[in-house]
Amino acid sequence: MIRSVVRGFGASLPKRVMTNSEMEEKVDTSDEWIVQRTGIRQRHIAGEGETTASLGEAAARAALDKAGLTAADLDVIIVATSTPDNTFPATAVNIQNRLGMHHGAAFDVQAVCSGFIYAVATADAYIRGGLARRVLVIGAETFSRILDWNDRTTCVLFGDGAGAIVLEAQEGSGTTADRGVLTAQLRSDGAHKEKLYVDGGPSTTGTVGHLRMEGREVFKHAVGMITDVIEAAFDATGTTAEDLDWLVPHQANRRIIDGSARKLGIPLDKVVVTVDLHGNTSAASIPLALNVAASDGRIKQGDLVLLEAMGGGFTWGSILLRW
Repeated sequence: MIRSVVRGFGASLPKRVMTNSEMEEKVDTSDEWIVQRTGIRQRHIAGEGETTASLGEAAARAALDKAGLTAADLDVIIVATSTPDNTFPATAVNIQNRLGMHHGAAFDVQAVCSGFIYAVATADAYIRGGLARRVLVIGAETFSRILDWNDRTTCVLFGDGAGAIVLEAQEGSGTTADRGVLTAQLRSDGAHKEKLYVDGGPSTTGTVGHLRMEGREVFKHAVGMITDVIEAAFDATGTTAEDLDWLVPHQANRRIIDGSARKLGIPLDKVVVTVDLHGNTSAASIPLALNVAASDGRIKQGDLVLLEAMGGGFTWGSILLRW
């Protein structure tokens, strides 16, 4: 059978780093409170000329270089983002043009923090269905542009950045020993919209709006929803937590990450954590974490890797793949 195998990976972060100490100067908070509640110590903030598309382009070029490919080798570009450069066209089309690619297709996927999971699942469907051989999947965000910098409960949590992977069709045997995506589990429930949303949009206010979140409510649902899609991935593949080499979760909150791992019996030394470095970068968080762990040699070819995320909507999902 056809599998979607990771051929290359890359990332890009804004030049400016904002520490918790700098946050203390902006709002009534403290480094101790932020670290204790979230695990975040710093985040990158996009400056002038740095946009979702420019960060996404840089991550894409890094992934293509790692794969030994060029844009001419791609069939499709999928960008997961909630902070596009423009209402339209899609940021993916913008990046396609920046890469000098004038063939194939490019489009955005919007599932907030679960966006990269949804985008990988979509790319896998294209590849397994024979509609594409190589797909560039990018998670890119500039959440700093939709934050209310007077709201201390949200502005300390988020950062900007982009990560990318190149997926390529390769023959597999149909077993869990295959490299590539083994299963994708996607969920959503719009009844939770008011718990995490942006209070603006073209069709309602005609403005971009700001991020609003009921933090306790999100936290209350997070561990259960994440556990649901991880267990579903295990059930679909006949694997268990013991088979995992690495869990790469959405980097939103260290307490959610640790709580989910403990509930599933996954040792914390098998969990990739970058929330301290990047904060919550929404759809960019998983590919950024993948880039860190694959670059430093932790994630190696043949490793069984589980990706999971939950985001506004609510949306949530998981991807189980062999690196």
